[in-house]
Amino acid sequence: MRNGYAHMVHDDLVRRVRALHAERAARLAALSTREEALAYQDAVRAVIRRAFGPWPERTPLNARITGCLERPTHRIEKVLFESRPGFLVTANVYLPRDLKTPAPAVLGVCGHSANGKASTLYQGFCQRLARAGFVTLIFDPISQGERDQYFGLPKREMVDVCTRAHNMMGKQLELLGDFFGAWRAWDGIRALDYLLSRPEVDPTRVGLTGNSGGGTMTTWLWALDDRFTMAAPDCFVTTFLHNLENELPADSEQYPPGVLGAGLEMADFLIAAAPKPILLLGEHYDYFDRRGHQEAFEDIQRFYRLLGAPEDRVACFRGWQTHGYWPEDQKRMVRFFAHHAGLGAPEDVEETEVLPDEALWATPKGEVILEGAKPAFAFIAERAQEVASRRPPLSREALAGVLTRLLHLPAVPQRVYHRNLRPEAHSGVTYARYAVETEGEVRAILRKKMDDPDRAHSLDVEPDVRLYLPHFSSEEDLAQDPLARRLQGEGALYALDVRGLGESAPDEEGDFWQPYGMDYMAHGYYLLLGESYLGRRVYDVLCTLALLRQEGARDIDLYGRGQGALLALLVGVLDPSLRWITLKNGPTSFRAWAEAPLVAWPSACFIREALLHFDVDDCLRALEGRVTVLEPWDALMCPCGAKAGG
Repeated sequence: MRNGYAHMVHDDLVRRVRALHAERAARLAALSTREEALAYQDAVRAVIRRAFGPWPERTPLNARITGCLERPTHRIEKVLFESRPGFLVTANVYLPRDLKTPAPAVLGVCGHSANGKASTLYQGFCQRLARAGFVTLIFDPISQGERDQYFGLPKREMVDVCTRAHNMMGKQLELLGDFFGAWRAWDGIRALDYLLSRPEVDPTRVGLTGNSGGGTMTTWLWALDDRFTMAAPDCFVTTFLHNLENELPADSEQYPPGVLGAGLEMADFLIAAAPKPILLLGEHYDYFDRRGHQEAFEDIQRFYRLLGAPEDRVACFRGWQTHGYWPEDQKRMVRFFAHHAGLGAPEDVEETEVLPDEALWATPKGEVILEGAKPAFAFIAERAQEVASRRPPLSREALAGVLTRLLHLPAVPQRVYHRNLRPEAHSGVTYARYAVETEGEVRAILRKKMDDPDRAHSLDVEPDVRLYLPHFSSEEDLAQDPLARRLQGEGALYALDVRGLGESAPDEEGDFWQPYGMDYMAHGYYLLLGESYLGRRVYDVLCTLALLRQEGARDIDLYGRGQGALLALLVGVLDPSLRWITLKNGPTSFRAWAEAPLVAWPSACFIREALLHFDVDDCLRALEGRVTVLEPWDALMCPCGAKAGG
């Protein structure tokens, strides 16, 4: 398959994010007074609240201690609590042997360790904190440790790694206007509720720390909950720009919607709680870019100076290791927290004990589902059913307006420019190729089978045409899909690769459909921008339709297969002048995606808030008899039986 534009989407995103990054740098540099700094901080907090809110109801924790381990220098209690009704969280509380109450406390948040709180390095920092006099609570993240949300389900290979599980839940929550990072943060907030309910804890001295994914949650929670008094995120903080430039996909909870488009960077989450003590930890050889780590530190340090904070309130340490919460990082964190908690200089603990996973289990068999916990996908399914039951019907015009808003569609230009690209030949068949310039450096690639190869260097559009949108690649579908092959023999047929598909599909190791690849990352960055990757693909189609009409087309039929069928469905609602729309292998409903435990459709097919307003059947009704539906696919992208329409 021709793939000459593999970096096109990525480079266009880099161009846009660099511009936002420069604008933010200029805004920060322009701050010169404490009052200006506080106004900036207020604006940052408002953006973060919008990205994560609203929060669910604070329901009873129903916390219980299920066991206890006595160690020579500390005690470990095994705890279960409910962050939502029926949503069990497993945790350990480390208590110093010679506890002086009220004692300072720390909330530990885990990175993406399969065994969660039982990870060797995470046991280590909890023990070091206990030896220094801190009460520490560490809890298992969703689908880690004892909280496997898919325990006992078939097709477990789709979510056999915690990050894959997170991304699965993340894309389903988007349909409901929710954010998986908010679910993770809410677990942290409720864990803090439990920690502060302990009589041993002094609520005026509460630290927060974690590594990698735990560094993420440390960064987010620091901005979201005012009860923390000091924090030390490790191996996460850099810049969104560096992660993008370095082609580093992030976990679903690491793409808070709209924050980048609103002009924020990672450092702003730490600035949000200034001037409370903050220690940035990282590693020289971490994949989270150390240049961004240094830039974030300098931004925070300057902001603290504007607020008149003492020099010891913000610090930075980068070790010479790879990614991880290594003992030297832990010791630096303990010293920093001890200083700001008034404990004096603690003894450096060189060796810590490693207990087996099962010794730290808060459940009998290490699985909350076996204890009757309600899995996250059940909450998602219930919410989807609830919103569907009270969603009013929409007229085509109203639905088009909703789509325009949710897809964040720019206006199609009055004239669309195209380039005549080199034709290509396969097995004696010549295909003309045209680059449709839609925005920035983005080009949608249009191709057409040519009976006369000598006419392949110009775009001459017939009055009556068909436009075909493939599942992944027009080159592949034109050769392999029976519908596309038939259409090529029946008149003028154009096929379109929108951004990120076909000729501009990312060139990477591994399968395009992997849940953690470049296509997934592009979707995440459009979320960060407060936009929609799917919406921009729809926009590519709308611009191409405008070009075809501009060049002479009067009647256009639209065909789509798989991902292309989803595009054709949405475009059909937005463009009432299309004569007919044929959808092959399209989705049956978005609600089915939200109600199924596992969904194979890629993240880039998901529309944030879609189910709050409409579903596939609403779009089909809006097409008013201009549609044929062929061989629809279920949530796993498998045939679910032929279905006639029209």
